[in-house]
Amino acid sequence: MSDVLVIGAGIIGLLSARELSMAGADVTLLERAEPARESSWAGGGILSPLYAWRYPDSISRLAVIGHQTYPELCQQLHHDTGIDPEYTRSGLFILAPEEQTMAFNWADHWGYRISLEQRPALRELEPARVHPPESLLWLPDIGQVRNPRLVKALIKDLANRGVTIHSHTPVTGFEHDEQHVRQVLTAAGGFSADSIVICSGAWTGQLARTLPTPPEIRPVRGQMLLFHAVPGLIRHMMLEENRYIIPRRDGRVLFGSTLEEAGFDKSTTAAAGEELTQLARQRFPILEKYPVEKHWAGLRPAAPAGVPYIARHPQMENLYFNAGHYRNGVVLGAGSAQLLADLVLQRKTVVDPLPYALEAPRG
Repeated sequence: MSDVLVIGAGIIGLLSARELSMAGADVTLLERAEPARESSWAGGGILSPLYAWRYPDSISRLAVIGHQTYPELCQQLHHDTGIDPEYTRSGLFILAPEEQTMAFNWADHWGYRISLEQRPALRELEPARVHPPESLLWLPDIGQVRNPRLVKALIKDLANRGVTIHSHTPVTGFEHDEQHVRQVLTAAGGFSADSIVICSGAWTGQLARTLPTPPEIRPVRGQMLLFHAVPGLIRHMMLEENRYIIPRRDGRVLFGSTLEEAGFDKSTTAAAGEELTQLARQRFPILEKYPVEKHWAGLRPAAPAGVPYIARHPQMENLYFNAGHYRNGVVLGAGSAQLLADLVLQRKTVVDPLPYALEAPRG
């Protein structure tokens, strides 16, 4: 029997398992399919919430931890596994003409550098952006990671630490009494542990529906494109009207993403692909020269107000949740994993845990 059984091997489950293992816990993971092939693989990897000032402070508290943690975390993972997560401080431009005061107040409060760049400077900083807006907010220290490489590094790192991941082992139910989960049931048999942590992303609410007080999490589909371009073509990340562009080191360029209430349907649509392609090439006509290499969709785990559940179950003494991160799983992942491990191991918590409790109000 393990000390901790983590259900879900997406980025939240992987980071939680790593944090617990580093503290000396014996950890086992269960994954319904292949590890980290859902929203963890599909997302853009921007290390900041989009329009961060629109979120509650509970989001920014975790985001700051991610902003501070990822450079060293990625360097360590690269050293230990040979897989480079490609942390890159490419900076982020944001179009928000009516929210500039809020943005500056947020940045000042949380310690981010920010400025307002006018069109002449924008043309110099990002020459591929044709007809840029009159001004954009500029956060030069915002970084990004390449999600697939990050999760590959985490999987290898956990293997090096002796953590077992059971792939293609969907959970079918729980054997429990009023205060404890006695066994996690799967087609491969039952699994027991001193502590159970559910990190199942968009599937968390569905998985926990037979338990008392399940978290309120629903799937929200997002579609994204990948252009096969060349290095240096586009230099910085840019967010305009909920569509963002992300240049990778090898020149590939991501453009996304949609927000769709489609249940658990992960299929892509021709309409979304055409809309994203046209908009990307309208903003960056140079992309006309480069093909769309891939078009995919992922399911974001949406909790009310985007505030994740990172908490012990109010009735089940050995059951915990770390799920519901919506669009911010990567940037919030490092802080969420620290808080989750603090709760499981009964350590002093890295942040106040109350806003993330199952029974906490979410506006």
